[in-house]
Amino acid sequence: MTMKGVTKLGTMQLKVMDLDESIAHYVNIVGLDLVERVGKTAYLKAYDEFGKWSIALHESDSPGMVDMGWQVRSDADLDRFAARVADLGIDVKEHAAGSKNGVGRRIAFVLPTGHAMELYADMEMAEDHPGIHNPDLWRKPPHGARSQKLDHCLLYGDDLDGTFRVFKEALDFDLTETGFDGDTRIMAFFTCSNRAHDVAFVRFPEAGRLHHCAFKLDSWGDVGHAADLFTQQNVSVDIGPTRHGITRGQTIYFFDPSGNRNETFAGGYEWYPDHPTRTWDPDQFGKAIFYYERALNDRFMGVVT
Repeated sequence: MTMKGVTKLGTMQLKVMDLDESIAHYVNIVGLDLVERVGKTAYLKAYDEFGKWSIALHESDSPGMVDMGWQVRSDADLDRFAARVADLGIDVKEHAAGSKNGVGRRIAFVLPTGHAMELYADMEMAEDHPGIHNPDLWRKPPHGARSQKLDHCLLYGDDLDGTFRVFKEALDFDLTETGFDGDTRIMAFFTCSNRAHDVAFVRFPEAGRLHHCAFKLDSWGDVGHAADLFTQQNVSVDIGPTRHGITRGQTIYFFDPSGNRNETFAGGYEWYPDHPTRTWDPDQFGKAIFYYERALNDRFMGVVT
């Protein structure tokens, strides 16, 4: 593993327009479990996650992303990353332990692309966590799309170059794949582990946009199961089942009731520090995103929240 302090994507907070309808979607379709509901916020997790929650849904008058939370190894790492982000001229705020549901001390900042990020070292363990003593594969049978964990997110924003510096210079992420149009970087895929990506960014004229959040499935067969479920339940599907050239992942894109795009994702290659960054040319972007179709569609490129 290439972990250098940031160990994983831990949390994603989303704005939704109807909380009851959204809970039903993320439980019955995505396959998460409802941990608790507090006022106009619901906390959920997938069955293979140890943290108390990974997805928070906040009832709002518009969809979109609130923030992403990254877990780090220790409190000392929090201090180290806070200083390095601040050295790039970005304002960093600290929040005390317990000020967010089950989460320890946090640092928070906004990327040049307009996306709110948080880092934390500690989170309470879920009551319904994966087994740790003579464990079965799961405590109860997976449901819905059988999502195992929050996998990654794709974010759209304007100052991609500034955000690139944060992830490379301050947070020690590796760049697995990228694409250029002339001298302009159009996309950047980053990992903090040995996975093909944990977060990705695409240059976009508006700041702070969410393209999708993805949930890990076990296999290509589970992607097919998800496709069957989405058709049977009349879920709004964007594209898929198909496969990416970037990451080699197997995928379906679909929408929650508020219009936030979700993805179920399986496969993808492993990354190691000696690997070179894979680079894509503009005339191959269609194949990069949709390997089988080899073409982009307007809704996939333009619909963001």
